[in-house]
Amino acid sequence: MKIAISAESTIDLTKELIKEYSISIVPFQVFLGDEMKQDGEVTVDEIIEFVNRTKILPKTGAVNEFQFDEYFSGLLKDNDAVVHFSLSSELSCTYANAVRSAQKFKNVYVVDTKSLSTGIALLAIYGAELVKKGEDAKEIYEKCLERVPFVQASFELKRLDYLHKGGRCSALALFGANLLKIHPQIIVKDGKMVPGKKYRGSFEHVVKNYCQDTLQMFDNPDLSVAFVTYTTADESVINTARSFLEQTGFKKIYVTRAGGTITSHCGEDCLGILYINDGGRD
Repeated sequence: MKIAISAESTIDLTKELIKEYSISIVPFQVFLGDEMKQDGEVTVDEIIEFVNRTKILPKTGAVNEFQFDEYFSGLLKDNDAVVHFSLSSELSCTYANAVRSAQKFKNVYVVDTKSLSTGIALLAIYGAELVKKGEDAKEIYEKCLERVPFVQASFELKRLDYLHKGGRCSALALFGANLLKIHPQIIVKDGKMVPGKKYRGSFEHVVKNYCQDTLQMFDNPDLSVAFVTYTTADESVINTARSFLEQTGFKKIYVTRAGGTITSHCGEDCLGILYINDGGRD
């Protein structure tokens, strides 16, 4: 059985990693004012320049049911089945659209990852490895669903500006964070973005404490793969996060830059470490 592993562009993988793991991608849309661009093509720098210039956040467009119809139909021309990994149903209507579309086909399975960015990628990579082992589509779908609750996806933010403009942070919280120079941690829990610990100090110092705390709190990692994912960050900050993962013993550590959808909601100076916290699976 030939199986396609699939995801939306919110998976935030580089083109090289998409090719390495043979993952098919259907893009979100990013609107910079009246200009529409495909997520995966618009750059982080373009988005930040637009926001700084206009003081307006980009809008993001979910993949609709009709787009999924065409997309799944195309994949099934060359594959016997599709296992699709979708952005958390708590953050977007995309999962629901994918499910409605999948019901029109045989052998299309949609995983609600309850995650975002490279949290989605961790599950898709696991699915791609199961394809190589000869598992069938239903088994891959079920095994990936079992791991969904264990995806550790969190980020450290230098500023709350984008979350405030997007309605995810109150003006009072923004004022207090700026006044006290607090840098918040955002954790993806039960598919939603919720506040975690609050840190103070330079961003590099904050990231160091964030990585240390995260690895202590989620201390049963699958050491096969982990991600450092960021919108913008100094090389020294990225290296700080990578070094924590190296010291923990992760075999593969991928550094990726967040795509247009995630950047539109989280803004610049955002960095996270992501891995599956279930000790690993065969």
